[in-house]
Amino acid sequence: MRYLIASDIHGSLPALEKILEYYHENHFDMLILLGDILNYGPRNGVPEGLDCPGIVERLNAMADKIICVRGNCDSEVDQMLLNFDMLGTYAILVDGQHRYFLTHGHVFNPQNRPQGHYDAIFYGHTHLQGKTEVDGQLFVNTGSPTFPKGGNPPTIATLCDGKIEIVELH
Repeated sequence: MRYLIASDIHGSLPALEKILEYYHENHFDMLILLGDILNYGPRNGVPEGLDCPGIVERLNAMADKIICVRGNCDSEVDQMLLNFDMLGTYAILVDGQHRYFLTHGHVFNPQNRPQGHYDAIFYGHTHLQGKTEVDGQLFVNTGSPTFPKGGNPPTIATLCDGKIEIVELH
């Protein structure tokens, strides 16, 4: 299967539209959202194109193709609007012989690792994209399409046949 993985959209409809355009153009099977979907939180500015109802409409239209975990800016009120589960702290994705741990990053991260070994642990939260290995465990931060930090461009990640890539959104 082909997975597109994104985190930290923070209510930006233009960012989501870029993600969905890439998703459809490249024929992905599933969209994995690693939290902070609708709200932008007190530490960020107001995102460009803030449009939570627009995001809800577009994501609900493809709810059966979404795996989602809760970010630190997500709430029970958000769940009332979305037609897919988004309140779990983590999810485990099994694809063939591969196991992946999906989380936002505010609970589990390279400093506070989940138990067990996974082919990769995907997270966001810091908005700093990249891959790092800690004690033989691969951590993949998707970055943020809305508020990239550290001088990084807007990014997402892909997972296809066990191959992981960080992708710059244009």
